[in-house]
Amino acid sequence: MSARPPLELLLGDVVRLRRAHPCGGTEWQVDRLGADIGLRCQGCGRHVLLDRRALESRLTGFVTRGDAAMSAAVTPRPALEA
Repeated sequence: MSARPPLELLLGDVVRLRRAHPCGGTEWQVDRLGADIGLRCQGCGRHVLLDRRALESRLTGFVTRGDAAMSAAVTPRPALEA
């Protein structure tokens, strides 16, 4: 089994998932990164958390990409050893 690198997600990305939300919306904005990914429906504003693996399997594509600088600003840096 080969290990795939994790999908690079940025804060503010708008993604399209395989199935539509019950409100009919198909586009979701990434608003939280980590082990769980926070998504906000662009149709009704509902917020959900999906684990990274589930999101990667349901993702069909990116509608727009977010800001890499904003994502880097909130990503913790590894501690420097003296």
